[in-house]
Amino acid sequence: MSSALPNPETNLAESPRALLTVSGKDPLDSMPWLPCTLSLDVPVVRFTIGDLLMLAKGSIVETACHHTSDVPLRVNQLLIGWTEFEVIGDRLAVRITDQA
Repeated sequence: MSSALPNPETNLAESPRALLTVSGKDPLDSMPWLPCTLSLDVPVVRFTIGDLLMLAKGSIVETACHHTSDVPLRVNQLLIGWTEFEVIGDRLAVRITDQA
């Protein structure tokens, strides 16, 4: 007979979602204000410090990935998925294509 309650000896550091089975709610849902850093890893070819210093609004930088290539998406340096670039109106956006 299985129980819906987690084993009391479960280490929550190893299994942070163990609370989900007890409360029925994801613990992260109560922390929408928690800050995080979102980053995309885009390989750039032939880019120098001089190029960096000369960047201005409207500058174009050549990348080593094809426009349909998946680009790694990281949150706080943790890989969470892959994205692809998309133009929406006059903005450049990314669409999540796969989760890690």
